Amino acid sequence: MQIEQLKPIIEAALLASTQPMTIHQLGDLFNEADDVGHEQIARALEALAGDCDGRGVELKEVASGFRYQVRQDVHAWISRMWTERPSRYSRALLETLALIAYRQPITRPEIEQIRGVVVSSNIIKTMEEREWIRVVGYRDVPGKPALFGTTRAFLDYFNLKSLDQLPPLSEIRDMEDPQMRFEPEPLPARIVRDLPIDPDADAAAQLESEADNNEIDTEHPASADAADADDTTADADAPTASSESDEPGSDTSPSADHPTATADEAANPAADVEPDAAEQDPEEYRA
Repeated sequence: MQIEQLKPIIEAALLASTQPMTIHQLGDLFNEADDVGHEQIARALEALAGDCDGRGVELKEVASGFRYQVRQDVHAWISRMWTERPSRYSRALLETLALIAYRQPITRPEIEQIRGVVVSSNIIKTMEEREWIRVVGYRDVPGKPALFGTTRAFLDYFNLKSLDQLPPLSEIRDMEDPQMRFEPEPLPARIVRDLPIDPDADAAAQLESEADNNEIDTEHPASADAADADDTTADADAPTASSESDEPGSDTSPSADHPTATADEAANPAADVEPDAAEQDPEEYRA
């Protein structure tokens, strides 16, 4: 059968199918009498792909086979045919899916170790329901964690033929939006210094400092009285101390005249001395 005869048959089969079709599946459309081989089907597909140049659809080969699909440059208008908004996936789901795609097979604990957070069970369940990932085995470690890998449905959804068509990580870093960086930029030093480390701890420390200040204010009068009492005692003991430090033969020393005088007597000497005795001759008094 000629290529021009094969083209409309293959095109109609691809448009009627709800799933991509491989060359082997397209070959099942023909019997031995048609004498159609896989090489002829491949050439017909190549010709059909060339015919799509300049049109709104394209013939694309994905992991599951060949399919017709809308071109990316006209998708904005075609998407208005459906009232349902396209699904928007969370950043956590996309990060987990990217780790599985680039590091497969990988376990859930390994994903959590790389991301630094716990992987939600809903994320794993959503990807399994969409048939993007599947369990490909179990790690031979305690607990036997499941190993996750991507499926053909994952490649079909992202318009890929194989994992080799994934963009390299270097290109992903170049395309990364500065506002969507994985590592947040550090705050300026002034702002970091002004931010409280623990508001609750700061509040507790403030309460403790206020309590200490109250205790100090309460004890201050007593300490002041004690200080005054010490000053009074020191003043009372001053004459005695000075009398002990003076020389025994000094005429100006009170202890030389009254060696046994007490502090009260020293403070009020006229109270215990008779007036007549005070008028006696100093020589007689010394004799």
